[in-house]
Amino acid sequence: MTTRTFARAALVGAGALALLGPLTAATAVAASDVNRGDARIMAAPYAVVPYETVNVRSGPARSYAKVGSVAAGQPRGAYCWVRGETIRDNGYTNNVWVKLVEGYVSAVYLKGNEYGDLPASATC
Repeated sequence: MTTRTFARAALVGAGALALLGPLTAATAVAASDVNRGDARIMAAPYAVVPYETVNVRSGPARSYAKVGSVAAGQPRGAYCWVRGETIRDNGYTNNVWVKLVEGYVSAVYLKGNEYGDLPASATC
């Protein structure tokens, strides 16, 4: 019985170390500031890609302050989505905004489904 417990503990410990490896690498990348975009993607559970340059806002509407932008084709880490201001552009209409590391972007400008390719269950 003690051998089994020890084996399980060893497996759990090995799994934890396997998880720490990528986190340590991501932290090193973020600290070095060389590949900031890559670190931002690794910091969030999902990744989104805008098909054109998009403004990043501090909240889910155009009335919120612009805090930056993401260039077309540049992947970004995303956490969840929330309903906000309805945006109409490029023949699409949507009120879904995706929360990135930096702020919020309208899903109208993101590749994928109506949620910017996040799962429907990934609500904020």
